[in-house]
Amino acid sequence: MTMPSLLRRNNLFVLTTYLALSLVPFAGLLFGQTIERPGRVATIEIISWLAIWAAFKRPARFHWLLLPAFIALPLELYLRKFYGQGISTHHLGIIAETSPTEAIEFLSDKIWLLAFILICVVIWWGLSWFAAGRTRDLDWSHKSRWTCGALLTAGFCIWLYGQEVGIQTPVKTASTTSHPITPDAASQRFGELPNWASIPFEAEAFGHTWPFGLAVRAYDFWNERKYLANLEQKNNHFSFGARQTPEPGAPQIVVMVIGESSRYDRWSLNGYQRETNPLLKQEANLVSFSDVVTPVSATRLSVPVMISRKPALESLNAGFSEKSFVTGYKEAGFKTYWISNQMSYGKFDTPVSVFANEADVTEFLNLGGFTDTSNFDNVLLSSLQKAMQDPAPKKLIVLHTLGNHWNYSHRYPQEFDKWQPSLFGIANPAYTNLANKPALNNSYDNSILYVDWFLSQVIAELKASNQLSAMMYFADHGQTLYDGSCKVAFHGHNTQYEFHIPALMWYSDLYQQTYPEKVKQLIRHKRARMTTENVFHSLLDLSDIRYPSEHLEWSFLSGKLRPHTRYVDSYGWSDYDNSTLKGDCREVIDNGKPLRQIRH
Repeated sequence: MTMPSLLRRNNLFVLTTYLALSLVPFAGLLFGQTIERPGRVATIEIISWLAIWAAFKRPARFHWLLLPAFIALPLELYLRKFYGQGISTHHLGIIAETSPTEAIEFLSDKIWLLAFILICVVIWWGLSWFAAGRTRDLDWSHKSRWTCGALLTAGFCIWLYGQEVGIQTPVKTASTTSHPITPDAASQRFGELPNWASIPFEAEAFGHTWPFGLAVRAYDFWNERKYLANLEQKNNHFSFGARQTPEPGAPQIVVMVIGESSRYDRWSLNGYQRETNPLLKQEANLVSFSDVVTPVSATRLSVPVMISRKPALESLNAGFSEKSFVTGYKEAGFKTYWISNQMSYGKFDTPVSVFANEADVTEFLNLGGFTDTSNFDNVLLSSLQKAMQDPAPKKLIVLHTLGNHWNYSHRYPQEFDKWQPSLFGIANPAYTNLANKPALNNSYDNSILYVDWFLSQVIAELKASNQLSAMMYFADHGQTLYDGSCKVAFHGHNTQYEFHIPALMWYSDLYQQTYPEKVKQLIRHKRARMTTENVFHSLLDLSDIRYPSEHLEWSFLSGKLRPHTRYVDSYGWSDYDNSTLKGDCREVIDNGKPLRQIRH
């Protein structure tokens, strides 16, 4: 193709359109963001265009495949500008589960602007398709098309073979290892792709490109939907046989707040020298528990243990054959809500989403991510108010917060940036740089100060309702923060800082009048040794919800509460109360032999 032909109007329009689509992954540069491995992204996009051009010969034959990318383009750019990321399975899930009425209500007067932009994008797609159909200059008629197609097909087949069968790792010779490769080991490696023949291509990296990477995201979303459907089908007919006996006769509101990445010793309610809980300390009807641990320091594994009867020793296994306390409350006549500022889809989120979908009303409000800029938890308050105004006489409302999740400085607005220096305003701080240790810890304390404000707002709403109400708060796990000479941070390090979590309960005056014995036991057990396994049983007991298989010896609102062995995921299942806390990291080391962890 000659330069004059490239400059013809239709040709130039089509090529400029495709170039604009290909530059979408680099849009973050316009917003002051960095692009991870831009060379790899550009290379994959060039190969993708070559592949589709070789397969279809002319743009007019494949242009219709680009329509979804055109329609999704405004949302992609919006997310990249305000949240530093593109469309993910989570966002596709929100779109799939949002009704037109809810979308119109959310967008309000912006609906017309969105409609105008969408119409413009569709017109752009139509005009570029028309231009592609009007020209034959862009046809790949040269025999190189077949050569290129054959090479790309061969490369894809080799890559797919390596993914399915495996790729050999470099073999160490007998001179470099005391365990030379035996004939049996060599036979097990037969059929694997030689390391030198592997194709350096990753489906995940392809998913970050545009426009073809959108297909990977859609495929991931389809897989997540299928996974969710299978998990939900397993316990579709499960029932607790729960009922509220006796019913108090007054309107009731129970709020369960699930915290995130919060550690016990950073709450001034628990003795921390900084005043991180100035508002909660003023609440008379509030009890803070001093000795609660989570069995595992990962949200997707710890939350199911908290909200269902899934035993700690099964927390590493996917799925569970029972439903959560949400269903128990539904069976007892409560209208149930799950309102979340976390994610709904993705390999880290679906175990929780399965339980969230049990609620009568489920809302996922997070358009960002965990590490990126996202909504503050106050986004949950308007949905809380709306739920409380529902005429249903009995309501359970679950609020799943982002709490104190990294990046800590993204979890609170500037007015809560009290302790400095902090990481506030720094988009991608070098968290592994120990020079940032003071700023990292200050940001973390600031995020807890914001949690204090958030919980106080929830309590204020419950007080204003003048109803029989109560609120529980339990964190899913804690954080390690370069404590002392400890060289690790965040979670997944088997430390006491990650297992020992803050937990509390607030109750209204009317609740105390209605259930004086429960309040008495609550106060009595505030220093009891407990785990998040106690939450399910206590939350149902809170509202006097009875069921045939109940175990009140697990409820901290019952006089029947009994201690149980507290296993934590530390080099096997370690007995937390029979362990040594090693070094400044306070690594949990079982004094005996940890139980073996069996995954199935």
